Amino acid sequence: MLKKIMFLLLSAVLVGLPSLLAPAPLRADDKEKDEDRLRNAGQVMKEIMDIPDDIPQTLLDKAKCVIVIPSVLKAAFIVGGSYGRGAMSCRSGENFQGPWGAPTMMALEGGSFGFQLGGQATDFVLLVMNEDGARGILASKVKLGADASAAAGPKGRDAEADTDVTMRAEILTYSRARGLFAGISLEGSTLRPDNDANERVYGRKIPARDIVLHGAVPIPDAARSLTAILNQHSPKRRS
Repeated sequence: MLKKIMFLLLSAVLVGLPSLLAPAPLRADDKEKDEDRLRNAGQVMKEIMDIPDDIPQTLLDKAKCVIVIPSVLKAAFIVGGSYGRGAMSCRSGENFQGPWGAPTMMALEGGSFGFQLGGQATDFVLLVMNEDGARGILASKVKLGADASAAAGPKGRDAEADTDVTMRAEILTYSRARGLFAGISLEGSTLRPDNDANERVYGRKIPARDIVLHGAVPIPDAARSLTAILNQHSPKRRS
């Protein structure tokens, strides 16, 4: 009798094992959330670019890539942290000289932003200023301030964009919360391609570098607003 019970249990495990090992199906509601993030990223970029005293034009024109993380929730008591999802669009071509192309989905995690009480939704915009920074982000997770040099970006039409800090930083970081836009330090946070979201958006597994550097996929409808705003305000990179 005991042998029969053990045989039945083993059979049940073996029958159910393939379904446990199989990859989780792509959920339609998760794809909708990813597409909403792309649309929200476009809206955030539009609102920021409509105010000329936010990101200096000279810096945007020098940037290789732009990362937009809309509505990051910083929930904390005394010590803050963050967790957000967004998108990174780069100028097309091996030398980042062409029009802004299809974005890779991105994740921003960790970090501390000083003393906070309660939760506050914040939009982040990051300018990736050189090829090393762009390729590093596309390859794997990077820690800002360690794997990639980062600095709070200057703002304003007449901001001095050629300061030593600005010229040495691979990534310039900005935040917008409650209508206020300013440079912010994100040192200690990590950035990485969100490969699961890329699979949902593009319908197949595809490395972030192939999306951004090799033009492997067309711009999805949900991201057309983001790339259109970038191409409108900075159609050509200036070194």
